[in-house]
Amino acid sequence: MTHITPWRRLTGHRWIARPEFGPFVLLVVELVVFWSINHDFLSPGNISNTLAFTVELGLIAVGMTLLMTSGEFDLSVGSVFGFSPVLMWTLMNSGATSLEVAFVVCLVVAALIGLINGWFVTKLKIPSFLVTLGMLLVVRGTALFITDGFPQRTWSAGGHWLAKILVGDIYIGDFRVYASLLWFAGVVLVLGYVLTQTKIGNWIQAAGGNPSAARARGVNVDRTKIALFMLSAMLAAFAGVISSIRTSAANPNSGTGYELEVIAMVVIGGTALSGGRGTIVGTVLGIFILRVMRNGIVLIGVPGLAYNIFIGAIILGMMALHSWLERRHQAGT
Repeated sequence: MTHITPWRRLTGHRWIARPEFGPFVLLVVELVVFWSINHDFLSPGNISNTLAFTVELGLIAVGMTLLMTSGEFDLSVGSVFGFSPVLMWTLMNSGATSLEVAFVVCLVVAALIGLINGWFVTKLKIPSFLVTLGMLLVVRGTALFITDGFPQRTWSAGGHWLAKILVGDIYIGDFRVYASLLWFAGVVLVLGYVLTQTKIGNWIQAAGGNPSAARARGVNVDRTKIALFMLSAMLAAFAGVISSIRTSAANPNSGTGYELEVIAMVVIGGTALSGGRGTIVGTVLGIFILRVMRNGIVLIGVPGLAYNIFIGAIILGMMALHSWLERRHQAGT
């Protein structure tokens, strides 16, 4: 017994000290509280609706996780989210291309936006905050200029094979499952594996933790960061396309404010804002925390305009918790 107890205590301390522990506890508390007030909260229909909205911000958030782990972040993702479907449907509705080609074009343009962001940050040494803030305005302004500030005209893409692959749905009883949820799960699994089990993941964490030491060890920090900016922009574009097909609308103002909400999801999940430490699992928990909060406060009768109050409180609370757990971990208690 004397040998088992210390081992169990050490294992418990390590588990509690993990950045995912706090978000997991908070998510469980949210689920219990909202369900106890309104039992419809965990109904199949409400869970389906929550997951449908979760996917779109979630795709952006997992890409942002890798970028923030490398020590950078991207404020232009919300505008890319809105611009990409505008570009895709403009090309299709004008008869310039087919839907398939327009989809590829919008992803390529998003990658180019990410490339420009990364080049300015790594080659010109301009902080990512300023670079991506400027790109936010350029991309959003372009979307507004193309559409004269109005949503694209409606269309019917429901029967197209690409639409079915991206957002087709099936019913399992009363539970509606969108194909986009499978895409999200696939991205989470792939990027989670990359970050934790591959050399690329080590490069990403090294680039954010100590860039000088990473370069001394042969890591191409600039190339790594540029690739992550491109990935972040492409996932934002992909999420925007999924949203436009699901809602049958391409609004140039879509995604406004998403960049801050996504960063909140990533930070709440335990990824260090300064870089060097990231967790995809934590980000997924952070995604669900905010989406469950948005859905739950409406179901229990709290005005939706109060959402930001709750989010701000969660961010402050989680940052305090992460700081406390980190100090305990470093102290070995």
